[in-house]
Amino acid sequence: MSNYRNSILSVAAAAVMAFGGMSVHAPDASAQQRDILIGGGSVTGVYYQVALQTCQIMNKHSGGKYNCVGRPALGSVFNINAVDRGLLDFGVAQSDRNWQAANGSADWEGKPVENLRSVFSMHPEAVLLVTRMDAGINSVEDLKGKTVNIGNPGSGQRGNSMDFLPLYGINPDTDIKAEGLQQGEASRALVDKKVDAFVYTVGMPSAAIEEPANSTDIKILDLNSDAVKAFISDKPYYVLAKYPADMVKGVGPFETYAVKATVVTSADVDDQLVYDYTKTVFENLEELKKTHAAFRVLEPKDMLGGLSAQIHPGAMKYYKERGWM
Repeated sequence: MSNYRNSILSVAAAAVMAFGGMSVHAPDASAQQRDILIGGGSVTGVYYQVALQTCQIMNKHSGGKYNCVGRPALGSVFNINAVDRGLLDFGVAQSDRNWQAANGSADWEGKPVENLRSVFSMHPEAVLLVTRMDAGINSVEDLKGKTVNIGNPGSGQRGNSMDFLPLYGINPDTDIKAEGLQQGEASRALVDKKVDAFVYTVGMPSAAIEEPANSTDIKILDLNSDAVKAFISDKPYYVLAKYPADMVKGVGPFETYAVKATVVTSADVDDQLVYDYTKTVFENLEELKKTHAAFRVLEPKDMLGGLSAQIHPGAMKYYKERGWM
């Protein structure tokens, strides 16, 4: 691996050690193996599980051809940029950030990521606004004057925060005390009363939501206003989503909008690698679905939806073989 990629591994390893003392194994340096590096998100979120579990599937079923390493990373914007720079082979990104990067908007205003390629979609992800019951927040408008974690820079939820808060008349720069914590820190900060609420975009169920619910009484506010519905109406990467009571312990039913997690790569990544990765994931999908509750809903036809950037030729080859494209 290059020095850049080794640096990414070192940072990721440090992040893992910081979150619970998990062991980190260095990649096998065997010349017979092709190293693959996949970037996820916070270790408490589902993106990390996408990277980790698809890598484990790849390592188990590739006959020793590949050494795949799934690592925590800083989220959608970071992963897209790292893929574009060749620091990651694959990254997990929200479908809206995938679209924005491919089309040169938001964080990539006027500078589309021309080499960005889609591989497949994973689970739907809800945009959640979570608060403590004792924080005095009963509506989005009640956030004014409160301390709110809007997501770390480079994360999808940071972008989602900046999108929906103004729809409710809230200026993130002046109306709230905005924090930029990673999600593991934000969940603890809510319990410790260091923040009054946090925004998180995540597949459900998620440990990052369940953990604070086990320590304090929380609620998840509805994000289903007419303004939100109008906002998403012309954006094909968004859908409305309803969740039943007790999806999270002690939390009533709630409605919000959602994106999809997508796995992305670069046009510079060779076709055979992307083909092998895609084929291995789909041909062992039932095994993958058992590794995390958010993956139980995965079906091949749904995993080809929400792909905002052009599909990589290696993935397309497999989809054509299956008659899906």
